[in-house]
Amino acid sequence: MNGFSRLPALLLVMTLLLVSAPAAWAREMVSSAVRTLNLRSGPGVGNPAHWTVTRGYPFQVLQRKGDWLQVRDFEGDRAWVYRSMTNKVPHRVVKAQVANLRRAPGARGPIVKKAGYGDVLRTLEKRGKWTKVRHEGGAVGWVATSLTWGW
Repeated sequence: MNGFSRLPALLLVMTLLLVSAPAAWAREMVSSAVRTLNLRSGPGVGNPAHWTVTRGYPFQVLQRKGDWLQVRDFEGDRAWVYRSMTNKVPHRVVKAQVANLRRAPGARGPIVKKAGYGDVLRTLEKRGKWTKVRHEGGAVGWVATSLTWGW
């Protein structure tokens, strides 16, 4: 009888683990919320800024230290950014030499713009293997998600 009284508690714990596991495995993403974001070698303004990015540039969060985030970009480079200078507005960056933005999702849609390596795209909608985006220059179109990195 003692083993049976533990069964509901065990089932509850297993259910909670299964429900929370996907969230723990999901990668946390942020984007630059400012016109120019400094990427530093360590958490704190006393650490040198190695490079800068523009508004919307997406990052994967690797760890937190106080108000600082260690992030990784689409090339695998790591740096630290001040958390309040980021936001949760989804963006993608072109990782191919050229990515065609099309009027409709699919390889047969007319091309409305050609985006180049490193161009920042605002994510508007996802449909299968295609993502509707707004180019930093203003053009809106669909891009093959595999040609980009981000969220």
